[in-house]
Amino acid sequence: MIDGQQATCILAAADLLHSAETVAVAISRVARRITETLRDSRPVVLCVMNGGVPFAGQLLTQLNFPLEFDYLQVGRYGQATAGSDLSWRVEPSLPLAGRTVLVVDDILDEGVTLAAIRERVVQLGARTCWTAVLADKLNGREKPVRADFVALTVPDRFVFGYGMDVRGAWRNLPAIYAMRED
Repeated sequence: MIDGQQATCILAAADLLHSAETVAVAISRVARRITETLRDSRPVVLCVMNGGVPFAGQLLTQLNFPLEFDYLQVGRYGQATAGSDLSWRVEPSLPLAGRTVLVVDDILDEGVTLAAIRERVVQLGARTCWTAVLADKLNGREKPVRADFVALTVPDRFVFGYGMDVRGAWRNLPAIYAMRED
């Protein structure tokens, strides 16, 4: 965790990647694509906690079809800025057997977490598993999974805002920033 002064300094030195307006437009575009694809399937939408909350919240208000909502919690970062071992904290409480599932997360970075979530959703019996991410990081590496729906892309830098944190701070920003490279 960082204190308020440290968090303020990080934001002041950061580069704005996507403004609040750009994020909102991108989410609306993804919501239309998801609606076209899943509107007749009455899916279970799973939000990946904690980072997926802002994206899922905005996305859900624009999905004009019946769905069920649940969440899961799994992570690799904690307070660090580099991924570590996968940690499952909460599995979905709704039954997924025979269902169409849409997993909603903040970022597709290396793809390890999203691939593990997709694998677990299939193990729980989902008929199909779709994935939607706010941001896909363009890191130039082969990822074990691709997101079906991507709102925005970000460069291979440490990003934060709109659900993504920097040492516990700034998930609440309406825009996406990158830490300044020194």
